[in-house]
Amino acid sequence: MIERQAGTEPRAYILSFQCPDRLGVVARYSQLFLEAGAFITEISNFSDPFSGTFHLRCVFDDRAMTVPYAEFCRRFSLLADDMTMQYRLRPADQLPRVLLAVSRYDHCLVALLTKWRARALPASIVGVVSNHEDCRELVEWYGVPYHYLPVTPEHKQLQEAQMLQLFRDQQADLLVLARYMQILSNELCAELAGQAINIHHSFLPGFKGARPYHQAYERGVKVIGATAHYVTSDLDEGPIIAQEVKAIDHQVSVEQMIHLGHDTEATALSQAVRLHCEERVQLNGQRTVVL
Repeated sequence: MIERQAGTEPRAYILSFQCPDRLGVVARYSQLFLEAGAFITEISNFSDPFSGTFHLRCVFDDRAMTVPYAEFCRRFSLLADDMTMQYRLRPADQLPRVLLAVSRYDHCLVALLTKWRARALPASIVGVVSNHEDCRELVEWYGVPYHYLPVTPEHKQLQEAQMLQLFRDQQADLLVLARYMQILSNELCAELAGQAINIHHSFLPGFKGARPYHQAYERGVKVIGATAHYVTSDLDEGPIIAQEVKAIDHQVSVEQMIHLGHDTEATALSQAVRLHCEERVQLNGQRTVVL
């Protein structure tokens, strides 16, 4: 067993993987954990009979580890290659670096910054990028860098290049579109595949595109909602991570819908970001598995 300094707590790690489902998947990774002394404290898994994939997330610590973490990573990498696994493995205290993007509506931004400051969001927010100056004072009050990147039709490609460079310079792991009212180009969507989350102010797949509350009002819906999903080149059709709804009736106007919807938008987006940062979300075709 690896010696630990007196008084130090065990260090926790998060492992998330998916692979073709077959006999022996659980036995193989369990044997590796046993041999390395990895002490599992949380585990969830799902076997999808339709896609034929196995999905697993677990948290373990090093209280009984018999090999260094680097050696454990090497052994797991060999297992992953042998079993055609896609996996993520990191220390639990190594928080994902998140870049937020916003335009003028700040309700989702406020929710994320508040949860982050309260340590309820397991992420490190490295900056906020915006095509307007409206949210600068708010963001800087939280002590977060604010990057103003205006957009014009003639310079949209340059602005996106600047945003992508900022994402890379900050070594960000995730871009969150917190009511960022610009459609990302196909190229940027492809570059950030699986690394960008958007909030759409509708219960998708209904009422895609612009003015969804107006569309909902015209159809006389009795429930309004919000959908947090991964960004793809197909507008508002990316794999869904989280959704929230609120019941309404015929007395609710479009303007009231918009204000009521702010709560569902902020809640759905915050939940999606938390789930992603906790390594709970795995892409499974056009769907997600949330463990």
